[in-house]
Amino acid sequence: MATRSVIPFGPQHPVLPEPVHLDLVVEDEHVIEAIPQIGFVHRGLEKLVEKRDYNQFVYIAERVCGICSFGHGYGYASATEKLLGIEVPRRAEYLRAILEELSRVHSHLLWLGLLADAFGFESLFNHCWRLRETVLDIFQETCGGRIILSICIVGGMAHDIDDAMLCGVCDKLDGIQRDYREIVDTMLNDSSVRSRLEGVGAISFEDALELSMVGPFAKGSGVEHDMRTTGFGAYGDLEHFEPIIATEGDCYARCKVRCQEVFQSIAIIKELVAKIPHDGIGGKPAAKVLPPENGQAHVLIEQPRGEAFYYVRGNGTKYLDRFRLRTPTSQNLAGMVRAMQGVDVADVPMIILTIDPCISCTER
Repeated sequence: MATRSVIPFGPQHPVLPEPVHLDLVVEDEHVIEAIPQIGFVHRGLEKLVEKRDYNQFVYIAERVCGICSFGHGYGYASATEKLLGIEVPRRAEYLRAILEELSRVHSHLLWLGLLADAFGFESLFNHCWRLRETVLDIFQETCGGRIILSICIVGGMAHDIDDAMLCGVCDKLDGIQRDYREIVDTMLNDSSVRSRLEGVGAISFEDALELSMVGPFAKGSGVEHDMRTTGFGAYGDLEHFEPIIATEGDCYARCKVRCQEVFQSIAIIKELVAKIPHDGIGGKPAAKVLPPENGQAHVLIEQPRGEAFYYVRGNGTKYLDRFRLRTPTSQNLAGMVRAMQGVDVADVPMIILTIDPCISCTER
């Protein structure tokens, strides 16, 4: 009978962009169980909602994570606007959706570069991050920041992005798309990539539903769950939207979904730019607008890694009583543990990378 032992994986490991610690229970080279240790970089950001008024806290929410920065500010602002009964101008909603899709492109390019690096494809890693720099240049040109944008505020947007600048964004995305197509074709059709990813870390459709998986992790198992289908913000004005899915449920399927989502996001951005209304940009609500005592609101948006939940509760003052964020990675931890059961120890890094966990979001 094989002897069981425990191997610590992380928090420092060559494939991990962020610190995550797993205890791998193994028999020989096979993983029997993976036990995650949560809280390594906990910062207590949700508690700060009691120390910063609801207008100031949007800048705290943005700093939950760099990669998902804009989405967190967007989600918090949307929940607070719902609590206060504020109607956001349609142009501001369009700009938010455009920036959220740009964030998705940025996130997926970063992820693909890290995956290439894990395979030892250093030139492919550099090409992915070169394209990512173009997206960061767009952020800097339109918002003033490259990672933390600070343009989404409660009530709308801090400033407008003019139509000429938006057309320039579309031109730059055309260049990204041409180069990105070559990268994706090279990566997904490489025999060594397929041999490491196909059939590894598979999750069935039924298990994905049972474990409440979200984002590309769930879509790779055939789950058509994407909050953009609900039409929140400007997404309801899209002519047609369907989530990109794969049915194999393995690491390769999750990679295919993410790679195709970049093309989809670029198409969404172009459609929104073509349809954007010209009704002005909303600013912050008047100082006299206070959250009602015991009033509460929540919203769900689609972050790059899947469904994110934002909850706020007022107490009659300018300081909110409660802010709660449930991130996609929090939802996907159970699926990540399930995907590692029965695999070889050498497959664990690939499984983690294809799930693309965001530890800063989870341990906030």
